[in-house]
Amino acid sequence: MPFADNLKKMPGVAHLEAIRLLDGEEVVATIEHKPGQVGSLTLYNHLAQIYGAITPDAARAGVELYAEHSEDARANPGKHPNIDRLLELAQGGRTLRVKHVFFA
Repeated sequence: MPFADNLKKMPGVAHLEAIRLLDGEEVVATIEHKPGQVGSLTLYNHLAQIYGAITPDAARAGVELYAEHSEDARANPGKHPNIDRLLELAQGGRTLRVKHVFFA
């Protein structure tokens, strides 16, 4: 199923300003509510709701949900950093905590 169709099945993120991904106490990435990132914000929020964190299992599920974009990310490393991160995490070992930042 295409990524756009997968997104339609996920909870909305109109209330989220950003998601911060933490490795321990260190923020390793921020996905903001802005053009070009809303799809990733939606997907990462969805994964956090289901898995409680971005675990290796969550990462594997995320790669599947990114659908056609995952193939492009594999073929063009660096072009899709939010997918690249999931591909790395899917290999196991590390889990990232998720901190939601809500609009004031």
